[in-house]
Formats: sequence, C-alpha cells, structure tokens
Amino acid sequence: MNCCGWGSCGDTSSTDTNKDKGYMLGLESMVPDLELQLYDPTKDDILHNRMSDYRGKRLVLFFYPADFTFVCPTELKDLSKRKKELEDLGARTLVVSTDTVFAHKRWVETEPLLKEFELSMISDRTWELSLLFGVLNEQSWNAERWTFIISPEWIIKSVEIVTEPIGRSSSELIRKVKALDYVRQHPGAACPASRDTDGKTLTPGIKIAGNVGKELE
Repeated sequence: MNCCGWGSCGDTSSTDTNKDKGYMLGLESMVPDLELQLYDPTKDDILHNRMSDYRGKRLVLFFYPADFTFVCPTELKDLSKRKKELEDLGARTLVVSTDTVFAHKRWVETEPLLKEFELSMISDRTWELSLLFGVLNEQSWNAERWTFIISPEWIIKSVEIVTEPIGRSSSELIRKVKALDYVRQHPGAACPASRDTDGKTLTPGIKIAGNVGKELE
C-alpha cells in the first residue's frame, strides 16, 4: 500500500521523499500538518481546519468504515457520551470515514442513535488520511476500524485495530488516555495492565526485573 495525496501537508521539503518511500504513519511517528474537512453537528456546518488547530491537546482520531452501517453508530454514540470526560483529560476527538460531509450530516439527522451527537466528523473522500495512517481497505475503499491517540507534541502514542464486526470501547480509550497522561507527566514510569487512575505504577529497573508482582503488592 502506497501513500499519496501529500499536497496539503505543511512541510513540502519532505513531501517527495516520503511519498517515494510509500510513507505511512505508525506508533511513535510524527503527524504532519494536514488540511481537514469536517462536518460539525453542533453547528450544522462544514469546517476547514488543520491538524495544527489541535496542537497542544491530545488528539484521538477514530476511524470507522462508513456512515449508514450497523456497528458504527453504536461506537459513535458510545464515544460521544464520553466527549466531556475526554475533554477534561485534555483530549479532543475526531471521527473519520471516507464519506462526504453531506453523508455525515444526513446520517446524524436520520440515525436515532446519533441524536445529540457532538463530535466533529472528518470527510476523507480523497483517502489522504486513510492512506497516510494505513487504515484504508483497498477492496471496499472504506477506512477500517482503527483508533490513534496522538500526543500534544503530534506523536502517535497508541494504535488500536479491531476487525469490522466488533465495536470498540470508549472506556478502554479513556483508560489509555489517562495512562498516557500519567507517563507523560512522570518520565520513566510505566502503567501495568488494566491500571486506572488510582492503580499502582512501576518504575522499570534491574532491581524489580523478575519480581514485578512484589512491586505491585
């Protein structure tokens, strides 16, 4: 799979080099300053933003296959219900599919599960984001079910991939955002499995190697 459509990226000095390499983003990659077209259901309007508009905040990009499908509205409802909680953690959430902004608008208006839906919806009709993030299904030409958590410094810190028939959990997303915030504020620390806000953390080192269980007692 090759990446294309870098014309809207801010850094043109690296554009040709990255395109020649078939560059795709992955864990610990820096995200370029892309142009975004979005439908904002709270304003009932089309927005034209850039990734840089979200700089300084943790950003969640929530790719989903398509509007007017079946699992997708359950995911988006679940995610929208946690919008304020994510914002209180310093995170902004954008949902992304390859549908038009007009399809986004109509879907929000007709799907009962999306009543009072509040998240801005990126239209990736050129497949630029889906190709760049490596999530495009080249048989259906839809995005697959991937979630990226991007740090305030524009570095991808979490990647989640789920097969199409299975919906994701916003509770797990929030747990990851909390953990990423903790290790960002405490360099050298690590969060064990399923750790939530009040759980114990680890400081990796030779003295606890092979005896992590005791460290967590």
